[in-house]
Amino acid sequence: MGAVLNRRPGGAQRIPRPATWTAGDLAAPAAHPLTRSVADVVDALAGSSPVRPPAPAFPGARPSAVLVALADGDQGAEVLLTRRSMDLRHHRGEVSFPGGRIDPGENPVEAATREAHEEVGLERDAVTIVGELDHLSTVVSLSYIVPVVGVLAAPLSLRPTSLEVERVFWLPLAELVRPDTYRSERWGQAPTDRLLHFFELDDETIWGATATVLVDLLRRI
Repeated sequence: MGAVLNRRPGGAQRIPRPATWTAGDLAAPAAHPLTRSVADVVDALAGSSPVRPPAPAFPGARPSAVLVALADGDQGAEVLLTRRSMDLRHHRGEVSFPGGRIDPGENPVEAATREAHEEVGLERDAVTIVGELDHLSTVVSLSYIVPVVGVLAAPLSLRPTSLEVERVFWLPLAELVRPDTYRSERWGQAPTDRLLHFFELDDETIWGATATVLVDLLRRI
């Protein structure tokens, strides 16, 4: 028998698993994070196109956008993340990107950068937009999400500027590809079961739409 991998503890986030679920067998995203800079990410995005479904996966999904903000740190590219407040009605305590609904008259870039300013105080002129990742629909929040990728000159020191956010942090992509961090689960029964991604960090668990976007980003680089 091979050695049992000791996984990182993760965070205190509540995972609302259904009665029927199984451990997934999807391999962790492969990458060489110590050599992956923001420039590498920009090059990878330039050489690939995001999946843009012509319509949400279900009726009633509301257009939303999130900002996947990247900057070079000591371990290579880092991504900006937040933890949502435990006082919220939906997605309480979950790790997420800055983002929210697209207001009438806005495009995804305008919505993502506006939400980032409202939630963490990130100024729009500090971000250079370089592309998008795959669009996705989420059932729980009834959202059709456009992940907008932007780069910063450095990982700015930011703090929550909204009651919706209780923590702001920069996470090196190197942390996501450690062998003790990624796992997957299948919720429900075949053929309608859903694949979910999880990243267990030392103090947080990233899952749901945020983990799906991060898997997409890692696969591209």
